[in-house]
Amino acid sequence: VTDKKRLFPQDYKGQKLAEQIFQGIILVSAVIGFIYGYITEQFGWTVYIVMAGFALSCLLTLPPWPMYRRNPLKWLPVQESGTEEKKPADRKPKRHAKS
Repeated sequence: VTDKKRLFPQDYKGQKLAEQIFQGIILVSAVIGFIYGYITEQFGWTVYIVMAGFALSCLLTLPPWPMYRRNPLKWLPVQESGTEEKKPADRKPKRHAKS
C-alpha cells in the first residue's frame, strides 16, 4: 500500500457528493449570471458570475476535504504466496499430443 492510498483513500460516495456539489454550483451560477446579465444587458457580468461559480466549486470540491472521505473502501490485506514463481527458463516446455 502506498502512502498516497493511506492519505487519500478512495471513497465513491464522497466522489459522488463532490460531483453533485460541483454541478449544482455551476448550474446555479449560470442561471444567476444569465438573469443578471439579461437584466443589466451586460454579457460580461454573465461571464464573471459563471467564472466565480466555477472558482467556488473548484475550491469546494478539488481539495480532499474530510467530508469527502467519510466512507473509505476496505481493501483486502496483502497475502504472501507460499510458492515461488518459476522463471520462464526453468519451466518445462509443453508437449502437444500427436494426432
